Amino acid sequence: MDGYILIVDDDEDIRNMLGIYLENEGFHFIKCRNADEAIQTLEDHKIDLILLDIMMPGINGLEACMKIRETSKIPIIFMSAKSEEMDKIQGLTVGADDYIGKPFHALELIARVKAQLRRYRQYNDGNRTDVIQYKDLLLNRESRQVWLDGREVRLTPKEFDLLALLAGHPDVVFSRKKILDVVWGGELPEDTRT
Repeated sequence: MDGYILIVDDDEDIRNMLGIYLENEGFHFIKCRNADEAIQTLEDHKIDLILLDIMMPGINGLEACMKIRETSKIPIIFMSAKSEEMDKIQGLTVGADDYIGKPFHALELIARVKAQLRRYRQYNDGNRTDVIQYKDLLLNRESRQVWLDGREVRLTPKEFDLLALLAGHPDVVFSRKKILDVVWGGELPEDTRT
């Protein structure tokens, strides 16, 4: 790993405890007391993942997550004492990749950090030709999987082929004939206006 894990929590004890566990696993990290510091840190450092508290003074974690998502796809794991189902749904809806309720077991959080980093690297390696990324859409031609805003989307084989064609050429206008040739091969559907 060549970047940092960003710990954002207004509780110094939690920041310090997470720092100890991350350091023991060989991770580099930066600690921030609030979302304003975190947003500034994102501009100044290469961040690989963010551990983000929700209830903080000033900009709360939900607002910070939405702001970060305007420009970045960095994995975000919410850590919050608000652990009701609706709180988790809200956190994931605004753009978090994972959500863990406080109090949590630090080893579980570390396992989640490793899983998110592994997934992020696997699907965001810009050197891979089998991966197409367009805005919040990520498409892997080899595994035939699609993610939108970090969540997997299930598609039929033809839907996948059509999306791969269009996402792979975002500024190209295709004729109906070209789409039929590429996606359906020689097998034309009965209704070519489908």
